[in-house]
Amino acid sequence: MEVFQRLEQEDYEQVIYCQDRASGLKAIIVIHDTTLGPALGGARMWNYASEEEALEDALRLAKGMTYKNAAAGLNLGGGKTVIIGDARRDKNEEMFRAYGRYIQGLNGRYITAEDVGTTVEDMDIIYQETDYVTGVSPAFGSSGNPSPMTAYGIYVGMKAAAKEAFGSDDLSGKTIAVQGVGNVAYHLCSHLHEEGAKLVVTDIHQDAVERAVQDFQAEAVDPNDIYDVNADIFSPCALGAILNDETIPRLKAKVVAGSANNQLKENRHGDMLHERGIVYAPDYVINAGGVINVADELHGYNKERAKKKVSGLYDRMTQIFEVAKRDGIPTHQAADRLAEERMEKVKNARNTFLQNEHHILSRRRK
Repeated sequence: MEVFQRLEQEDYEQVIYCQDRASGLKAIIVIHDTTLGPALGGARMWNYASEEEALEDALRLAKGMTYKNAAAGLNLGGGKTVIIGDARRDKNEEMFRAYGRYIQGLNGRYITAEDVGTTVEDMDIIYQETDYVTGVSPAFGSSGNPSPMTAYGIYVGMKAAAKEAFGSDDLSGKTIAVQGVGNVAYHLCSHLHEEGAKLVVTDIHQDAVERAVQDFQAEAVDPNDIYDVNADIFSPCALGAILNDETIPRLKAKVVAGSANNQLKENRHGDMLHERGIVYAPDYVINAGGVINVADELHGYNKERAKKKVSGLYDRMTQIFEVAKRDGIPTHQAADRLAEERMEKVKNARNTFLQNEHHILSRRRK
């Protein structure tokens, strides 16, 4: 990979390679864009097949965080870290302390958090070396596990999508097919069950399915059959790339709204959903509750304030649907457009300010 050519293509700002031989740390920090503020994004620990694969994942995820934070209305840019290693086998305290020192060295340009393969406990270790970390234990005045807030954001975003599709945001009596019932989806199912929705669930882990069946009177189906459920809403809460040429024709739902990242295998699959008249809630917008929640920690965490901000995802989704209709484009394009327009306005305002400052200084010199 020609790294600088790759960075130039999508205007990445910085890539930092971090290693600590004693602990085995091998990490890549990517800062994509800091137009709106310091970059915020989690640290993912994964056993990548190659260093190039790790870099590509970090680049993709960092750019995704730029759009997520911009679309969520946060004054934060996008960044991401990948740590190369097996999260079940290779973790140690020294590794995360060394990583924390690298974060501290960036002096606030990048703020880290938990992601796949990392935990609140890992963030607590990082916190010993730097203040530029979110998602640490509540004992340190933080928010802890972000899953409940992520789920709440999915819930309110789903209600906005239901209003767009059905004319009402009332989910009582609606059949909702939930793919994957892990931590976030379990909390989501709790909200949906409380409102009176009928749940159909699946997961590759049978114990997760059994818990949802017992706690929410959900109907269980085989993972391969979830796309064929006669549901009002399909909620993907597991793997990415599940909206593709094979699955989209099988969907009977009028709404797709879930927590999974990168749900569209390719952008054209968002076009396919649009052509079929399916209301798609762009994943990086509807699942932003977690990052909105941890971002509140930067101002001294207040749970009620954070929840109120997450509630704003209802209006954000409504705005995306309005832009999609106004411009005659699919919702995933409308979400990108809103994020890009917000960043462009800030860039233009900053450039205007700098030009005025330069003009004033030039006049003073004369």
